[in-house]
Amino acid sequence: MTLAYGVLAGGGVCARVDGRAIDCRALGDEVFDRPSLNAFMASGPEVWARTAARLRAGEGQPLEAAELGMPFEVADYVDFYSSLHHATNLGRMFRPDAEPLLPNWLHLPVGYHGRAGTVVASGTPVRRPCGQRKPPSEESPRFGASVRLDIELEAGFVVGMPSAIGEPVPVERALEHVFGMVLVNDWSARDVQAWEYQPLGPFLGKSFATSVSRWVVPLAELESRVVRSEPQKPEPLGYLREEPWAYDIPLEVELNGTVVARTNTRHLYWSVSQQVAHLTANGASLRTGDLLATGTISGPEREERGSLIELSWNGSEPIELADGSTRTFLEDGDEVVLRGEPLGEVRGRIEPAVAG
Repeated sequence: MTLAYGVLAGGGVCARVDGRAIDCRALGDEVFDRPSLNAFMASGPEVWARTAARLRAGEGQPLEAAELGMPFEVADYVDFYSSLHHATNLGRMFRPDAEPLLPNWLHLPVGYHGRAGTVVASGTPVRRPCGQRKPPSEESPRFGASVRLDIELEAGFVVGMPSAIGEPVPVERALEHVFGMVLVNDWSARDVQAWEYQPLGPFLGKSFATSVSRWVVPLAELESRVVRSEPQKPEPLGYLREEPWAYDIPLEVELNGTVVARTNTRHLYWSVSQQVAHLTANGASLRTGDLLATGTISGPEREERGSLIELSWNGSEPIELADGSTRTFLEDGDEVVLRGEPLGEVRGRIEPAVAG
């Protein structure tokens, strides 16, 4: 069983080892008697490795039950756009008479800075957001609840070791700064996003909620899942150049009890190393607790699409659920569960918008 770390609802770091929850406070280090993983993540790779060895040796105190809270304090949140199939699908959908990929996509990991304050733990209800929407058939925008609420199946990487401002992190040393991996659902209000995203990109359509799994899996636990990827064409510029690779982690999307998609992190085009190298190329620094998400993960087949806008092809092809109902986008009361072993799950239920 892959080792993972979490935080108890009342505070204190715990670990998942061989299917059992272990109270890390029994190891005697004060970094484990904290309300988040941040102090432990900042302690560095040597401490991470020693702790893993101690836990596997049977140290620590077993917990009969472990109610988990938010695993880490989010410093900054960056959402990338690293899946070639996802970017191609959206390009074909919205620019059918043009090249699906914008000119920069194959040259750099496109991303934007999200809102750290609305990153929440799995199981937290998601309130339907409101914002400005302008349907194509109407001349003026209106304000109201989103009617095209969507999911985004993503992986996320949590920074442990910070970097210095003004000093870019080389791609070959990027993983030294990354503590672990989580599963992410970056909820999206597609109608709000469509009206607001030009010229500066996502804002209210993306900033209302991002859900993460309650267990963080250290990168050291995922080394056996590294696979080689197809060569990147054109070859990236020097600061992004590496042997293409990805993690092999099967993922699935369940909507109201029906699995509607299955895909894999190996479909990502840009790696976390390249994300870190690009993020810091201008001298921006990493902070302990930074969350770097991959963007929606989609594969080449229809059933491998990691968002409802792709699965329903922008609402034109409804998704049929096991109870006979159909969906194009999320309705109030819907529950979405994302799963990916060994990352665990991300669960969220849609609540009605606040009346305004």
